[in-house]
Amino acid sequence: MNSTNSSQNRFENPLIVQSDRTILLDVHAPRADECRHALVPFAELEKSPEHFHTYKLTPLSLWNAAGAGFKPEDAVRVLNEYSKYDVPQSVAVWISETAGRFGKLRLVPAPGIDVPEKEGSAKKIREDYLYLVTKNQNVFREINASRVGKKYLAQCEYVPVSAETDSELSITDEERKFCFSMPLTLRGTIKQELLSMGWPVKDDVPMSDGEPLEFSLRATTAAGKPFSVRQYQSEAADSIVGDKGAGTGFGTIVLPCGAGKTIVGMATMALLKTSTLIITTNISAVHQWIDELVDKTTLTREQISEYTGESKTIKPVTVATYQILTWRPEKDGPYPHFSLFRQRNWGLIVYDEVHMLPAPVFRVVAEIQAVRRIGLTATLVREDGCEGHVFSLVGPKRYDVPWKDLEHSGFIATAECIEVKVPLPESMEIEYAVADQRKKHKIASENPAKESFVRRIVESSPDDKILVIGQYIEQLQSIAQMLGCPIITGRTPNSERDEIYRKFRTGEISVLVVSKVANFAIDLPDASVAIQVSGTFGSRQEEAQRLGRILRPKERKSRFFTLITRNTTEEDFGANRQKFLAEQGYSYRIARCETEDDLDDELSGGAAIGYCGQ
Repeated sequence: MNSTNSSQNRFENPLIVQSDRTILLDVHAPRADECRHALVPFAELEKSPEHFHTYKLTPLSLWNAAGAGFKPEDAVRVLNEYSKYDVPQSVAVWISETAGRFGKLRLVPAPGIDVPEKEGSAKKIREDYLYLVTKNQNVFREINASRVGKKYLAQCEYVPVSAETDSELSITDEERKFCFSMPLTLRGTIKQELLSMGWPVKDDVPMSDGEPLEFSLRATTAAGKPFSVRQYQSEAADSIVGDKGAGTGFGTIVLPCGAGKTIVGMATMALLKTSTLIITTNISAVHQWIDELVDKTTLTREQISEYTGESKTIKPVTVATYQILTWRPEKDGPYPHFSLFRQRNWGLIVYDEVHMLPAPVFRVVAEIQAVRRIGLTATLVREDGCEGHVFSLVGPKRYDVPWKDLEHSGFIATAECIEVKVPLPESMEIEYAVADQRKKHKIASENPAKESFVRRIVESSPDDKILVIGQYIEQLQSIAQMLGCPIITGRTPNSERDEIYRKFRTGEISVLVVSKVANFAIDLPDASVAIQVSGTFGSRQEEAQRLGRILRPKERKSRFFTLITRNTTEEDFGANRQKFLAEQGYSYRIARCETEDDLDDELSGGAAIGYCGQ
């Protein structure tokens, strides 16, 4: 325990660390908030009810921390400092052993040189091979005996010794004893396979430079506004680029929506000055990237192209969608647009909203490991559980800033989250009771009683720009008609979609109804109220993106309303929502309302019926 933390006040500490590697955080303890921030780099939040939050230590959480430079002794120090009781020795040992696995296996280049065989003849180790090395004989034996070792790896009986090759290979004497050779083309596949065995590989193979592209960031935007990269954005870009040597040039950046992840991407591009492929979630996001690049860099529109369903041109900077890459004419056929990855000598690939990276694209990412790459996201949570693929193929987390830290600094807006529980009309109770689980969710989500609450929130917010967000199109169309405002769904033509977004940004319209197509990568900087009427409600990923729509910096406080039908399956999904918001440090008010009149106290700042995530 930290020497400044005397035994007298130790029992005021917020943590209880248990031998099963779960951690309980007393949210009412004096140091709870600073403790939560200290846990963010290496522990995952699992549950967040009113009084005690539960965190879990996992191998991937520790390996991501190690990738960002967080040492195992740092994790043990945090637990000791904030724990009420002694940290179980088994936990401290497990942290040290598990985090210490990161870097035990390294990938290094194998240059083309002649080496003698046992009979004295010479054999060529080709440049399209890599070395997988370790200092540990037991690790070497485990890998050699595994399916991965037998299928993909060959033992190196001889590794050259010279000042020149040692400098190039960065292989120590100990690693020279325990070395495998492997095909260059299997670089990503083997990293995935070894991660599944519990051995994260540290990739120290230098990246290719790609086609040079000279440009810089502007000090004044094309629109005439002052522009500079914030310190945390610059630090994030630097964490990817490093010294451009071995072990740099790839990784994932985790920043809140509204914190300027696009700026981080552009800052990384400006440091590398190379031809860049940017992949994002939809055509509107493609157009926003292009507009931002033209506005804030010296690149011209003639140097930038889009590769989408509407236009397929390739230029030094090309912005594509995940949808076009994963399109194929036949269900079991090849993906024709995967060729985009090879049609230019890219020096950088930007995976925007990397938590949305489609599973088929992981195959390409596994193949293209020599190109520098950056993943941008607000949350590493993936609903398919493929966080390990992001870690091994795109790269470990290199930089992370807690949401509340940026809020306190004024870089994202202060937000208040309110869950409004509304009744189900009596006329629908029997229909709901006899429905199957899937139908129950739809009935509760489309509850028509929600519409009057939406109207009341909108009427009480005349100075706000308001987004009404939902999943069910008929419900959204009804709300848009009631409010007399535009609606954007997946069927809205892209040109019309962009024009509606433009009018919202300029203030020509102040209320906009959107389906889940607006969850990702859409910049609506002046939105200050979001009303969530339906959704998956079990997705922390979705909650992060929807909250992010209202977190761009602004003078007024932002409010995020979620309308839930009381005593239905919608309430069951609340745990994940609360978990995400508590993880980011947001308070979460619950208002139980019979009619929209009951909502007035909440809208005027009245007392909440319940709290969580304090």
